[in-house]
Amino acid sequence: MTYQTILAVGLLGVVLGSILGYFARATILRRRQGTIEQNLKKKIENAKAEAEKIINKAHLRANQIIRHARKEESERRKEILEAEKFLTKREKILQAKIAATARKEKELQEKEGELEKLKTEYEKKIEEEKKKLEKVARLTEKEAKRELIQRMEETAKKELLEKIRRLEEEGKKELEERAQKILANAIQKYALSQAQETTVTTVTLPSDKVKGRIIGKEGRNIKTFEKLTGVEVVIDDTPEVVVLSSFSPIRRYVAKLALERLIEDGRIQPARIEEIVRKTEEDVKEEIRKAGEAAAYDTGVIDLPPKLIELLGRLKFRTSFGQNVLLHSIEVAHLAGAIAAELGANVKVAKKAGLLHDIGKALDQQVEGSHTQIGMKILEKFGIEKEVIDAMKSHHEEYPYESIEAQIVQAADQISGARPGARKDTLENYLKRLEDLENIALSFKGVEKAYAIQAGREIRVFVNPEEIDDYQAYKLAQEIAQRIREELNYPGEIKVVVIREKRVIEYAR
Repeated sequence: MTYQTILAVGLLGVVLGSILGYFARATILRRRQGTIEQNLKKKIENAKAEAEKIINKAHLRANQIIRHARKEESERRKEILEAEKFLTKREKILQAKIAATARKEKELQEKEGELEKLKTEYEKKIEEEKKKLEKVARLTEKEAKRELIQRMEETAKKELLEKIRRLEEEGKKELEERAQKILANAIQKYALSQAQETTVTTVTLPSDKVKGRIIGKEGRNIKTFEKLTGVEVVIDDTPEVVVLSSFSPIRRYVAKLALERLIEDGRIQPARIEEIVRKTEEDVKEEIRKAGEAAAYDTGVIDLPPKLIELLGRLKFRTSFGQNVLLHSIEVAHLAGAIAAELGANVKVAKKAGLLHDIGKALDQQVEGSHTQIGMKILEKFGIEKEVIDAMKSHHEEYPYESIEAQIVQAADQISGARPGARKDTLENYLKRLEDLENIALSFKGVEKAYAIQAGREIRVFVNPEEIDDYQAYKLAQEIAQRIREELNYPGEIKVVVIREKRVIEYAR
């Protein structure tokens, strides 16, 4: 076989193989394509079935919505029809009312015209009557009005004055009787002696020889004594007397006891003086505590803290206008309790506030502020009840009254301080108060004379009867009393008496 033949056979084999391969691949592709087309047909069929289901459901839902909407539309139509019927009915009623109103308006216009005619006729008749009256009375309309008003004012003023006098007399009588009973019962239940203190204390000596021992060599004893006690020892020519001077009553009391013990002991020297003074101070502290406890026990206020009891006891050595503050506080507590019992108020609160109302005076030289403000701080610090603080803080009118107990405590404080002999008053201050009292009364127009009597408890004012009538006299008394309250400080009350007297004198000859 030749080379060309082999090559030709080979090429033929390659060509046949290619043809067979092509047909084989074509057959495989046709088979695969058929399978894909079948899958696609199935998916399309499934999708169509699903779509038909969705469409059917949508149709059903749409039908339901349409039926519901038609039902609602039907109901709304019914409601609209009923509303139209109601509005039609209301419109008919309103039209009827409008027609009735129009008729009434027309009737009113007719009546208004008639009234205008009657008014015109009435005015004409009034004018005619006025002219007749003016002819008869010989007075114009203005003059008649003025005279009528004056007469009415005089009548009303007299009636008002009589009514005021009647009410004043009735109320005054009733209040006086009630006040007398309350004060009599309160004062009857408790009366307390008053001790008056000054800024000096006198110590009686057994002999004048003791004065030299008190002074000591080169004044060592007296200097030591004054340094330890804080008082000044005044030794003069007065026989058998030594004077201790200090503004502190407690220091004077300690010095007095210490000096008396030194004189009794006989050993007056710096070391002994220091020992006796220290021992005396401890004894006085104990005495202060006992004084506070006794005051609390006497008034029945037994729930006070120990420190507050000590402060209360310090008031034993404090005076106000010559009145012992502790005794004054005890007196106020009893008076306040008695008044509260008469008025049906809280007796416990009134007593406690009365006992503690001047507690600030125990520290008023050591703390800034008034004794009322200091007392409030002290009571708040020791946890005293708010109602007690409210009741004590108004006794000098620094704060408004917040309870009836506050007014009771103030009244009891004034009663205790205004009692004759309770407090001292210098002649100069007394005369100055009387002069100020008379000057206030004389400053008013129409006042001729004014006299302060009854130790300044009453002022009598004489007025000019030509300038001041009865009503003005009553008003003048109130104005003078108001000025006195605003400008003067005084215990108790001041009675203002306005006297209006007109005397007519004629002689028969």
